[in-house]
Amino acid sequence: MLRIFNLPDLGEGLTESEIVAWKVAEGDRVRLNQIIADVETAKAVVELPSPYDGVVKEIFAPPGTVVEVGKPMIAFETGDAVSPAAPDSSSGADPSAAGDEPAPPRREPNLVGYGATVESGRPVRRRRAAASGGRALADLPAGEAASASVAVKERPRSTPPVRKLARDLGVDLETLIGTGPEGLITRHDVESAADGGPENGADPAAVSPGSAPTGRAQPADESRSASPGEERLRVGGVQRLMADAMVRSAFTAPHATEFLTLDVTASVELLERLRARKDFEDVKLTPFTLVAKAVCVALRRSPELNSRWDGETGEIVRYAHVNLGFAAATERGLMVPNVKHAEALDLHGLAAELGRLTRAAREGKASPSDLSGGTFSITNIGVFGIDAGTPIINPPEAGILAVGQIRRQPWEHRGGIELRDVVTLSLSFDHRLADGAQASRFLAEVGSIMADPATLITLV
Repeated sequence: MLRIFNLPDLGEGLTESEIVAWKVAEGDRVRLNQIIADVETAKAVVELPSPYDGVVKEIFAPPGTVVEVGKPMIAFETGDAVSPAAPDSSSGADPSAAGDEPAPPRREPNLVGYGATVESGRPVRRRRAAASGGRALADLPAGEAASASVAVKERPRSTPPVRKLARDLGVDLETLIGTGPEGLITRHDVESAADGGPENGADPAAVSPGSAPTGRAQPADESRSASPGEERLRVGGVQRLMADAMVRSAFTAPHATEFLTLDVTASVELLERLRARKDFEDVKLTPFTLVAKAVCVALRRSPELNSRWDGETGEIVRYAHVNLGFAAATERGLMVPNVKHAEALDLHGLAAELGRLTRAAREGKASPSDLSGGTFSITNIGVFGIDAGTPIINPPEAGILAVGQIRRQPWEHRGGIELRDVVTLSLSFDHRLADGAQASRFLAEVGSIMADPATLITLV
């Protein structure tokens, strides 16, 4: 039997993925759960297992193609058939007798997380019930259905992140027609409507035949041609997610930035001693590791910086734990994995997790869980020779700390001038969640720990 496998919902409310590479070719025999493709979401590269045993009949999307959730990816010939269950001859019942219904088709097992079990070639979606009697509108008499359809209006279909984006941009989802599977309103639909084009706010019923439906984005294959001397690069996956997040952050969170330049010679010397110890030889210890530990300690005393703003309720939500995010430059763009419950780790454990997540991000193996749920972030701009900057908050977090380059430079020390290791820390914070005094206390405590790391003994 020919089985069409549509791109499944890979979680996190993602509506599309890009085919990175196929692990099978047409004509190959595959087993259930065998990895058949690598697909790139806005979060990570994910290995996609086969939902069937069979032979690959056709591949619909070559590498580099962006496929929407629910659209065909690949077809299998499984060699089985779906047929009604055979009648029980021992019962003497006639299956064709009035009142009897044919047995439902046999349900084929499918992988957990791949949505509805496939029957008759496509997933089955339940009909929305009317307000009266719990019946679907299609089951009501014509007159009753007409009045019920006025009273019951189905909520526009979209994912939670898209609904939040629509609220942030002031777009009414009721005015849009989705371009996603089964009319799902996508991020592109919302952004297109927010651009202020003629379709913004238009009544879907007023769209003339043959014209573009309300809120539809331009297909990816209709990109504009580059002018002489220009090169146009498609933005997708992690890079597009980061761009969207930074725009939302810059225009929704009131940013403020503070700077602190300090002598960290004591931290540099401590790290040199620790690297020589056997119990630290299996991890990479850097000043950034020590900053991460200092941030976890300081956040315990400054919970304002370990929180988020709930725009729907106008409340501040404070976290009981620290999921410490850190910026990692990869070939796919900037990624921000986070160390879960970083406050519970000692210096060795923190260094090990930072190393593991950095490798996973650069190898494209970071999971969606690794890249979501952060509560505060740090970024190491010093590796690029930069002293300071104004980092943009990674929403919905309250702040981000940038660590500049450590430089040997003249510095006042014990009444004289010496060459010391000096660094600048740059803290950007959401002024809705913390005021200047609270942010200053946090930054000063991180700096105090870096200037005299022995204080960790009394603070941890």
